[in-house]
This record gives sequence, C-alpha cells and structure tokens, in this order.
Amino acid sequence: MPLSIDVWSDIACPWCYVGKRHLEAALEGFAHRDEVEVVWHSFELDPGAPKALGDEVSYVERLARKYRVPTARAQQMLDRMTQTGADRGIELRFDRIRAGNTFDAHRLLHLARERGVQDALKERLMRAYFTEGEPIGDPDALARLAGEIGLDAGEAREVLASDAFAEAVRADEARAAAYGITGVPCFVLAERFAVTGAQPAETLRAVLERAWREAEAPEPAVEEGAACGPDGC
Repeated sequence: MPLSIDVWSDIACPWCYVGKRHLEAALEGFAHRDEVEVVWHSFELDPGAPKALGDEVSYVERLARKYRVPTARAQQMLDRMTQTGADRGIELRFDRIRAGNTFDAHRLLHLARERGVQDALKERLMRAYFTEGEPIGDPDALARLAGEIGLDAGEAREVLASDAFAEAVRADEARAAAYGITGVPCFVLAERFAVTGAQPAETLRAVLERAWREAEAPEPAVEEGAACGPDGC
C-alpha cells in the first residue's frame, strides 16, 4: 500500500509553489519514492474573489492595501519572496500576475487526478500564474493550459462549463477545516503526520522517513513554517 501525502494548497499562493519544490527535493532519492502517492487538494485563499480582478491595481498595490503598509515596503516583501523563489528555481513575476478566483482551476485539478496528470497540471498552473501572467480564472486559458500537459482541452472546457467536480473541491475544503488547516501549504503524510507551511526539504524528508517507519503513531506530529492564509502570506 503506498504512503499517502495529501497536500492542501492554492494555485495563487507563492509559499505553496516553494513548498512544492521542497516536497520534490524531499522525495528525490527517497528509497521508497515509487511507493509514495502525492495528491493535491483544494484550498482557496480568497473564495470570494471574482473570476478576474482587473488590471487597474497592481499586485504590489493590493499587497500594500492588505497589510496597510507603504508601497515601497510591500515591494520589499515581494523582492524577498522573489529571491526565495529564485533560490528554488522558480521565477516569480509579481508584476505580471493577473489575479482571480481559483475555484475552476481546482476543479480541473480533480479532473487531472482522474486522468493521472494532476501533478503536471498543478505545476503548469502555478507557472502560468506566477511566471507567465495567465488569468487564472479564465476558462479559455485554463482549458488551453490543461491541453498543454496532456488533458483533452475539449473535456476540460466541458468541465469548466458545468459544475463538475465542484463538490469535490468543497469536500477538500471541508476536510481541511476538519483537520484544522487554516494556512497553506499543508502536507499530511499517511493521514497521521502534518507539516504546515513551506518547511525545508530536510524537515519534510525527516517526517517522510518517520511516516514510512511508523505504521501507527500515538499522537499526530505537526511541524509549522511559512504559509499563506486568508489574511495573507
């Protein structure tokens, strides 16, 4: 039976992108990598966001308003995050971001799981949003991106035009609430060990090794790190 790693994250979450890289590094060279199953679960940082927020306000301006800090201070925060991403091989272009609602993107990730390409779509959506400035809430853009990683673009459009997988997204979010997850990324290994935030790969590897060794644990183990929540990153 494979070891499960259930990851709650949002596409529009820079720490989730960094956390994905940390997970990949933790799994690299792990002796039992082929016996590990990673499943990406839905978590919306801003479920009330419209499909498109428009381009009249830049990302740095939105950040400054959220934290009530000067624009220069917000830019410094983004510069640090950009460097953190670069150190992990991620190009974060906050100047290109076109924010929007991620609910439909999460629905497509459920389709991708059924088709065996969920991780590929997760990666493609994050790169599209953070690096290429794709509108994450636009159905045409989502269908095109899905087609690029091997999903049938026509099927993706049919899903987006319906309410398919809407309940699956809500079920993921209900499960997150039941677990007490309030920020992402959150990694749950073997349904027993939780690691919250973009913890270093070494921390994830240590928990991974422990989860593999222990069939049962008397108490869940929780590690906390940098994360994004409804109130910000």
